[in-house]
Amino acid sequence: MQNLTYLAVFEPSTNGSYSIYFPDLPGCVSVGDDLETALRMASEAASLHVYSMQCDNEEIPAPSISLSKEDTEGNIIMPVTIHPELFRIKKDNERIKTNTTIPAWLKRIAEEQKVNYSSILEAALIDYLQIPGHGER
Repeated sequence: MQNLTYLAVFEPSTNGSYSIYFPDLPGCVSVGDDLETALRMASEAASLHVYSMQCDNEEIPAPSISLSKEDTEGNIIMPVTIHPELFRIKKDNERIKTNTTIPAWLKRIAEEQKVNYSSILEAALIDYLQIPGHGER
């Protein structure tokens, strides 16, 4: 999927913060303490929203080229470009915690030998699931 550029609506508040929403991405909202932070938060929110839609096999909306008067009046409109494939690679390769249960005696021996549980579990799962291209390191 190519890069996508959506129009973001930044609604200023009295305390200098901005609420953000994307008319093309219903439910995609965020907030930033100032315009610079709001722009960064908008990019993250849109990227995560599209990533979630991809994971749920939902159709990704095409970006609009204009917005309604209701969206624009009194607000700041800025284009926000996201990179869905780069974001997917980043999210899919994030390290996440997972709990596992092993016998206490095995844990003691592993700790004595300074075993890296994450590395062992990852290698074992790759081997068990027969995932190609992830052989011996």
